[in-house]
Amino acid sequence: MTASVRLEREGALAFVTLAHPGRLNAMSRAMWRELRAVFEQELAQDDATRCVVVRGEGAAFCAGGDISEYPSFRFDEASLRDFHENEVWGALAAMLACELPLVAQIEGACMGAGLEIASCCDIRLAGESSKFGAPIAKLGFPMAPREAALVRVAIGDTLARDMLLAASVHDARRLYDAGFVLSVLPDAQVAAGALAHAQRIAALAPEAARLNKRTFFAGTVDRLLASAYDYADSPEHREGIAAFLAKRNPVF
Repeated sequence: MTASVRLEREGALAFVTLAHPGRLNAMSRAMWRELRAVFEQELAQDDATRCVVVRGEGAAFCAGGDISEYPSFRFDEASLRDFHENEVWGALAAMLACELPLVAQIEGACMGAGLEIASCCDIRLAGESSKFGAPIAKLGFPMAPREAALVRVAIGDTLARDMLLAASVHDARRLYDAGFVLSVLPDAQVAAGALAHAQRIAALAPEAARLNKRTFFAGTVDRLLASAYDYADSPEHREGIAAFLAKRNPVF
């Protein structure tokens, strides 16, 4: 089976699965392009989906990049720049711009590219044996600037420096302490935990989630103020308040 990024839908949920058999789901160049297409073309205008679970196939989330491809492009400045700025960042930017809530189901290795992909998710749940890092200093190159900034914001300055400067690998508990991981679960319960969390999100007001995502992505609040309260007369807003006052569950 070849490397791929699969999109599957189940009711109000979508599942994006990173799959690279035999390589712990390491990201190939084709997979980066597929990941971008999934978020830009398949999910960007998806009104039926309310939450997306991002996961790896089998026993790993994503072990990094597919190093077997590196000699074919990394030693030329132009091709290296194109890889990071267009293929990698194109996919990560598409994830960041997605207005659907993203839940990362992290099992096993979450390294390098996997750490970057997880950093784009809103909620991260991890198995107790999962490992996190970006030991690319051992390969003789740094993390690309946009990618490093993304990871630094998500995991914090201290851990980012340790991962990149010392090639350190940390366990799930350390990432929980840093605020990167919401919950550390027994390995056998991660999939169920991610599903339950996604279902909880999907049961809530979808437009409210989209508006919250826009606020998170905007970076600065001022640019949002002109349309920040357009939801005032929306059906979801009215239903949520009415249900609370009537002491019943809202129907979104």
